[in-house]
Amino acid sequence: MNKINTACLTGHRPKSLPWGYNESKQTCVKFKETLKQILLSAIENGVITFLTGMAEGFDMIGAEIIIDLKKEFPNVKLVAVIPCIGQEFKWKLNQQERYKNILLHCDKKIILSKIYTPNCMNERNLWMVQHSSVCIACWNGQPSGTANTLKFANQNACKVIVINPQNIENLQQF
Repeated sequence: MNKINTACLTGHRPKSLPWGYNESKQTCVKFKETLKQILLSAIENGVITFLTGMAEGFDMIGAEIIIDLKKEFPNVKLVAVIPCIGQEFKWKLNQQERYKNILLHCDKKIILSKIYTPNCMNERNLWMVQHSSVCIACWNGQPSGTANTLKFANQNACKVIVINPQNIENLQQF
């Protein structure tokens, strides 16, 4: 994995997304189309490895789009950066199944901790940023783990692309 051609994905969980868990809503469909264009642009600019923290919401949405893009771009790799074993155990059953399906399509799985710790999610985010030159984020501008990750990204001189799920129109391009 080469940091220069690696991007990490970070973003909100469903409770902070306008569509929640209902990804059939038009706002989510439009969001996914926008994210796909950003990911395509990243690939066209030399990014071939994408890191996902495998959290519910944006992380899994981005991972699924990358899995789809891998059909067209077989050199693209998806790496799951898992904060701890069992991060998905308390999720709804359908989200656990989705998680397992994404893992089946990952080219590599990196588990950072065998057990949950209060800081394991932040450690995962920092690890992803430290191994990336680009950070693609879904952030609504509010204080959050995503905001902390963007701070890490800026401190580590990553190129940052932010999609505000509340306002997809105002988008900084790759």
